[in-house]
Amino acid sequence: MSKLFRALIMGAPGAGKGTIASRILKNFNITHLSTGDVLRNNIEKLTPLGIEAETYIRKGALVPDDSMIKCILEEMKDINGSFLLDGFPRTKTQAEKLWEVQKIDSVINLVVPYEIIIDRVKLRYVHMPSGRVYNLDYNPPKEPMKDDVTGEPLTKREDDDPDILLKRLKVYDDQTIPVLEFYKSKGILNEFKGNTSDEIWAKLQPFLNAEINGKN
Repeated sequence: MSKLFRALIMGAPGAGKGTIASRILKNFNITHLSTGDVLRNNIEKLTPLGIEAETYIRKGALVPDDSMIKCILEEMKDINGSFLLDGFPRTKTQAEKLWEVQKIDSVINLVVPYEIIIDRVKLRYVHMPSGRVYNLDYNPPKEPMKDDVTGEPLTKREDDDPDILLKRLKVYDDQTIPVLEFYKSKGILNEFKGNTSDEIWAKLQPFLNAEINGKN
C-alpha cells in the first residue's frame, strides 16, 4: 500500500526536472505542483504576480522570496495527500518558511554536469501555452517543430539563450547551495547523478518504489 509521500524535486535549469517529474507522475499517485506552471498561469492572466515575475524572468533572475512564498503556500492549500513540489523552494528563506508550514519527507536533487545542460538546452523547444518541453535529440516532437497534442508551433524560451542560461546557472548555484545544505541537515537530501534523464531515472525509480510502495 502506498504511503503519504511529500517530496520536492530540485536541479539546475535544464537538468531534466520536467522529464523526471512527468515519469514520477506517470508511475505514482502524486499531485504535482510546478512553480513554472503557476508562474506561466499568472503571466498569461496578467496578475500582479505575473507582471512582476515576467520582469525578473526576462533578466534571468529569480522572483523575490516574499512573492513566491505567498503564491506557493496559497496553491498548496488545495493539495491533499502525497505531492511533488517542482521549482520551490529556491532559496534558504523559502525552504525555512515551507518547513514551518509543511514538513517534507524527501528532497530529490538531480545532478547533471553543466556542460551537458548547456548542450542539451541548445536543442530544447517549448509549447508555450502548456509548458510541454521537447528536445530535438532525445525527445523530439512527432512532427517537426509542432506540439504533439495541439499541433501548434514550438518556440525557444528567451531564458534558454546560452548567455542567459549561464547567468541562470550562476544564480542557481548562489541561491541553491544553502537550500541543499538546509535539507541535508534535516537528513532528507537524496542526490541522483547522471548525464541523461534515463540514467537518473534508472537510479531514482527503485528509490521511489521503496519510499512510496515499500518495495526494494
